[in-house]
Amino acid sequence: MAFVGAGTALNTAAVVIGSLAGLGIGNRLPERTRSIVTAGLGLSTLLMAGSSAVAVFDPALKAAVGSAGMLIVLGALLLGGIVGSLARIEDRLGGVAGWAQGLVARRRGGASAGDAPGERERFIEGWLTTTLLFCVGPLTILGSLDDGMGHGIDKLALKSVLDGFAAMAFAASFGIGVLLSAVSVAVVQGLLTVLGVFLGTVLDGAQIAALTSVGGLMLIGIGFRLLEIKQIPVGDLLPALLFAPLLVSLVAAL
Repeated sequence: MAFVGAGTALNTAAVVIGSLAGLGIGNRLPERTRSIVTAGLGLSTLLMAGSSAVAVFDPALKAAVGSAGMLIVLGALLLGGIVGSLARIEDRLGGVAGWAQGLVARRRGGASAGDAPGERERFIEGWLTTTLLFCVGPLTILGSLDDGMGHGIDKLALKSVLDGFAAMAFAASFGIGVLLSAVSVAVVQGLLTVLGVFLGTVLDGAQIAALTSVGGLMLIGIGFRLLEIKQIPVGDLLPALLFAPLLVSLVAAL
């Protein structure tokens, strides 16, 4: 039987291995090829996002709140966006990534190592995009809670395979910033696993459905960014993941 936290350890290792493999082949790929890879990742992200967003029609959510599922998802995104934008979450995340990029640049050969045109932006975009992609989806939340509650690591094992290949492709396009997302995975999923240990079954089926749908719409935002359709500040929407289950509980109680 796997120890508690094994799923997060496996997922983190998969991101590290995938990132290192991508870094190994990235410099050998021409810019045109890397652009096509990024576009393919964007389309794949939209596919995953769509499969999650339709959870708004889940029978458990409908049974709990009736026809208010759409309004709950909308309300979670609006409230989350307001809180996130006022707190400037996306800017703060970008600041952390920028600090990490400067640190990596100095360790790799002095301050000038990170001063190439676009290098800083590429690092930040790579870290921020993969952090959101790896840490926002329903498999992250449900898999980590299952791990903490002792229900196995099946979901995180599947996620590890997906994230490993995604990290390899992203690292080939965005560089070493993707490797930093392994730290994000370890921290976020580790905290969720601990939450599962102490709180047991935290969310019911309706709350999970609302959370999954909101996460899916946020992944659509990531897909749009990768496809350069619109630079949606997905980081500012992160509080929506907290509002979604709370709104379900509120509506169900009325």
